[in-house]
Amino acid sequence: MYTLYGTKGSGSAAVEMALVACGLPHRIVRASRWEPDSALEELRKVNPLLQIPTLVLPGGGVMTESAAILLHLGLDVPAAKRLLPADAGARAQALRGLVFIPANCYSAITIIDYPERFTLATDEPSLEAVRLGTRKQLHRNWEIFADTFQGSPFFGGAEPGALDFLAAVVSRWGGTRAHVREHRPQFFELLQRIEAHDSIAPVFQRHWDK
Repeated sequence: MYTLYGTKGSGSAAVEMALVACGLPHRIVRASRWEPDSALEELRKVNPLLQIPTLVLPGGGVMTESAAILLHLGLDVPAAKRLLPADAGARAQALRGLVFIPANCYSAITIIDYPERFTLATDEPSLEAVRLGTRKQLHRNWEIFADTFQGSPFFGGAEPGALDFLAAVVSRWGGTRAHVREHRPQFFELLQRIEAHDSIAPVFQRHWDK
């Protein structure tokens, strides 16, 4: 049994999709810094940084960082082979994409949410300028992602996999969906196909009431 710590609408959704798609038994524990009534102390015991997602493996090992968790499931768990392409070249690009998203997109969300951590300014106009500049770069990074990583009908081929799950979740933040609908419509359509896939549509519905 895997134990996944996370909460609604967070990065834990991508890991939950992977567990569901692969049929891996798991339990979900609601925990996040911004929910005081959640299982924070239980999470603290396995991850003192209180990061989500945190995944406790059946043997008791602890995994953090969304991309690392997805890579682990794709590479080391036999039941999860479908998470990464079988073809070596396609798999290499999936690995590249799984690192691209946290490095260039996921990281920008922290700046947008907490601009005061990244500037000495304290006035609201300055903080808003940080948000706006970061959001502009975030959207540019997603444009580059859309131009670089392509697939039909999904990134990994016939079925959605690890890269699909992470892209679909992280692109829901920072106004990205509205931006790519206008500027990268084919990528937007791919994200919609991912969300609608039978294997994971219920997960999206639980996280975003869709």
